[in-house]
Order: sequence, then structure tokens, then C-alpha cells
Amino acid sequence: MDSTLFIIGIIGNIISVLVFISPIKTFWRIVRSRSTEEFEPAPYVLTLLNALLWLYYGLTKPDGLLVATVNGFGAVMEAIYVVLFIVYAADHATRVKTAKLAAALDIGGFGVVFAATTFAISELDLRIMVIGMICACLNVLMYGSPLAAMKTVITTKSVEFMPFFLSFFLFLNGGVWATYAVLDRDIFLGIPNGIGFVLGSIQLIVYAIYMNSKASQSSKETTDPLLSSNAGYGQGEASSNV
Repeated sequence: MDSTLFIIGIIGNIISVLVFISPIKTFWRIVRSRSTEEFEPAPYVLTLLNALLWLYYGLTKPDGLLVATVNGFGAVMEAIYVVLFIVYAADHATRVKTAKLAAALDIGGFGVVFAATTFAISELDLRIMVIGMICACLNVLMYGSPLAAMKTVITTKSVEFMPFFLSFFLFLNGGVWATYAVLDRDIFLGIPNGIGFVLGSIQLIVYAIYMNSKASQSSKETTDPLLSSNAGYGQGEASSNV
């Protein structure tokens, strides 16, 4: 692997790890209160599926070690989040919903992709292409998830539900991995992370416009800091995966 490509990949790994661990405060709150409160399980279940698929892509593709390692770490972290969500679910219905969602997507969905591409496609290049297309499509959908949060910011004129550091690290993550993809000539990495970089830029612009608004200042004074810093993640988590 080219040294420049390797260095950019390492930087991308570091940024991705920071995004993967960003919900730790949220789950520390959940463990302390022994309840998931109003947080939604879907973002964590979907991000676990995304990490598993990119891990598979990285292991299948030659020289995909950096993609595999960061998503292996991400898969472990997201699996922990999902387990904690099941253990500390606010009620039985939430526990059942989370378990069914994880079983259907993270076990069933990933299992179908793995089995179909492993046993039905013998040619390595074609297998890489199919896995890459699936990963790219899912990543584009997940990078677009913060659009709901941006709509809320514009409507309420408050950045309460758009955590700055999460938006900033997602912006960096998209930019670094898009650069990596260009150098590696990997279209499946390039398209979703290029879109992520653009959406991250828009998020930061929206944040800059409304950060000093009266509504934002008021929310800082009246909202629990922990809830404020993590609410956006629970509403619509953008994928940190490469």
C-alpha cells in the first residue's frame, strides 16, 4: 500500500473511532438510570449492520485491512450499544422491538448478504463489486439521516438537537475517507463519503447560522447538558463507517 494512502487511512481510522465512541455518554446515562428513556434503538441497529457489511467488504477486498479494522472496532462498539439497549429497555415493548430489529437486520440481513455473495458468486471482483454496492447504498441512506435534524434546527432556529462535535467529526470522516477513496480508486468508498462530506459541510453551515440564535441560547440555559449533547444521535445517527 502506498505510504500516503496508508497515512490517510490511519487518520480516517482515528476519526471513525472517535465517532463510534461518541454515544458513550448517552449509554453511561442509560446505565446509570437503568432506562433507555426516549432514545430510539434503530440508529444503533442500523449502524451495526453497516459496520458488519463494511467489515466484510474490507476482509474480501485485497488491501482492505484499514477498512476492515475500523469497522471491526465499530461492529464491537455498536453490538455493545444494542445489547445495553435490550438490557435497559424502558419497557417490554421496546426490548422486544430492539431484539426483533437486531435479529432481522444484524443477523438475518447480514447473513443473507454474506451467504449470497460467498456461495453464489465465485468470482472475487464481482463479489467485491456486489458487496461494495450494498455498502455504498446503505451508507448514503445513513449519511442522509441528519437531514431530519437539520430540518428541526431550521424550524426551531435552535441547534439543541444538532451536536457540534458529532457533526464536525462526521464532516472530517467523510472528507478523509473520500480522499482515501480517490487515491485508492475505490468508487464504493468514494460515493457515500463524498456525499457525507457535502452533507457534513451543510450541517456545519446550518449550525453556524443558528448557533447564536435566541432559541439556541435559551436551550443552553434550560436543557440538561447531557441530553442536549446526545439527542441528535438518538434521533438520526449518521454513519461513521467508511
